[in-house]
Amino acid sequence: MSSILTNIGALSALKTLRRVNSDLDATMSEIGTGKRVSNASKNAAVWAVSKTMESDVKGFQKISDSLGMAQATLSVARQGAETLSDLLTDLKGKIVVAHQDNIDRDKVQADVDALRDQISAVVEATQFNGQNLLKNDSDEAGSGTINILASIARSGKGVKTTDITLKRQDLRTDAAVVAASGGTYVAGAVQATLNATQSATIDVSGLTVSTGTAFGLSVFGTDADGSGFDQAAYRTSAAGAETQSEMAAGSLAYVAREGDRMSDVVTGLGRRWEAYANANGIDASVLSMSFKGTNIIASSDVSSASDTLQVSVNTVSANAGNTTGGELGDIASLDVTTASGAADALGRVDVMIEAAVDAAAEIGSVQGRLGTQASFTSKLIDSFNTGIGSLVDANLEETSARQQALQVQQQLAVQALSIANQAPQSLLSLFR
Repeated sequence: MSSILTNIGALSALKTLRRVNSDLDATMSEIGTGKRVSNASKNAAVWAVSKTMESDVKGFQKISDSLGMAQATLSVARQGAETLSDLLTDLKGKIVVAHQDNIDRDKVQADVDALRDQISAVVEATQFNGQNLLKNDSDEAGSGTINILASIARSGKGVKTTDITLKRQDLRTDAAVVAASGGTYVAGAVQATLNATQSATIDVSGLTVSTGTAFGLSVFGTDADGSGFDQAAYRTSAAGAETQSEMAAGSLAYVAREGDRMSDVVTGLGRRWEAYANANGIDASVLSMSFKGTNIIASSDVSSASDTLQVSVNTVSANAGNTTGGELGDIASLDVTTASGAADALGRVDVMIEAAVDAAAEIGSVQGRLGTQASFTSKLIDSFNTGIGSLVDANLEETSARQQALQVQQQLAVQALSIANQAPQSLLSLFR
């Protein structure tokens, strides 16, 4: 049936044109934005996922920036520690020269003093953006370690961060100071005696470590007839129980720094024992000590039921007023103007070189981890961007082809609508 009131053909053609125009608008939007899901109305679920992933990408980009800054800081610290190692090696060479009898030791001492000043200057100058990783002289809680943001992880419970922790090294040339009085002093907080049982383990894990607490090592040998060893050479105190003033005046004490654990204290005592043993010619067959974790292992090849060696760990509480010192603290007291002073200095400088090398190695190890993490983060960002693209990006080849097809459909729909609009005019001929 034909009607001049209702043009069914025109309505159908108009509906087709509207659909084609709508599809063409969507296609042009994809071409203009480059995305097939540009907002939540397009596909709410996909859009939500993509926005969450985009926020994670932003987070990883900030982490990448943080890792770059941290790597630069660690690079400066590592180079500083390596420079200190080289300078200490040069210092050792000067000290070796001072062992010669036909040398002007005063001139050698002047060279030693110059190198000491240079070493102190390097420690002070090794900083990046105000951050010096070769000094740990603050007692503020948390200042002894640095947490570097390394990654973020999303789970059903939310987002959590992962840090890489670096312990601040301390290569200062300031010597630690143990208060000669005050506070709480405990002689023989942990101790062991070598006798017929020629080996003993001193476990110090039960002692409490806090910033400013001083830990001292003392040895008291008993061999009245000298059958096994010279007891005077193996006594660091006048009696079996070392006094607080003796501990303060000696060189076998370590003052805990902020962030130290008991294993750090044991390592510190080990370095001081090594320097003392080198400087005083301690015979390893008479007394040898190794320092591992929270244990000090002492052994002797000559101790017996009557010839004994008592090894003690003594403590002074922080409120006595102890002050921390750096691993290069012995450098200020090096005196090569005498043969005995040169021998003492040579024994101590080796331990300082070891401390600088260990610091450089630890910093370098963390720097390597940061490099690996930075590379992984970069790849992760690329993967996230690829995933987001697969969710929301438009396929421009397909979209371009669809645009051309829709433009043809649009032209045809316009023509169809024009024809349909002209159809009622044919009815007029029936009335002529």
